Amino acid sequence: AFDKTIEKDNSLAVGFFQRGFVHLQLEMYEEALSDYHMAFSHLRKNPFIDYKQLGLRHILHAWEVLYSTAAAQCRLQQWQEARVTLEKAMVWRPEGRTAVLDLALARVQDHLFLEPMHVPLGEFFRPRKKEVEQLDSKDFLGKPKVISSIIPNDEYIGFEPLRPQKQAFYEPNADALR
Repeated sequence: AFDKTIEKDNSLAVGFFQRGFVHLQLEMYEEALSDYHMAFSHLRKNPFIDYKQLGLRHILHAWEVLYSTAAAQCRLQQWQEARVTLEKAMVWRPEGRTAVLDLALARVQDHLFLEPMHVPLGEFFRPRKKEVEQLDSKDFLGKPKVISSIIPNDEYIGFEPLRPQKQAFYEPNADALR
C-alpha cells in the first residue's frame, strides 16, 4: 500500500517515513535507511510538515525522521553514522527539548538499538468529505453543438474541412445591406 501511495505522490515524505518503519519491522534495514533518507530529503529543509490539511492528523518533524534514520543505522551496525545523525537531529529539535536525543546518544555509545519513531497507530489519511465529493468526474466542455454559419450566403450546416473561398460568395448581397 505504501508503494502504491509513493508511486502516486513521490514527494510524500510521510509515505516514505511510514514505509521505512514497516521495512524496519520486516528487518529490511537497507530499504528502511533509504526510505528515511528519502523522507528527510522530501521535507525540503523544513523543520516539519503538517499533514492535517490532507486529512492525516500528524505532524512529521525532521528530528523524528533523523532519529528513525539513526535507528536503522544501528540495526546495520553503523554506530558512528548513527551518532552523527543524532547530533544532526539535535539541531532540528526545538530548543530545550533534547532529552530524548540525549538518551538516544547514550544508547548509541553503548551500542544499543533504538526504537524508531512512527505515525501513531490508528492514524489514517481521511480526506474531508467535501474534498472527496469533488472527485466525481465533471464535464467542463459540455455537450457538443452544431453551429451554423453566420455568413448570409452560406447555407451549409455541419462540420467539414475548410472549403476554398469563392470570389464574392462571402459578401452580403445588396438586399441584406438594405
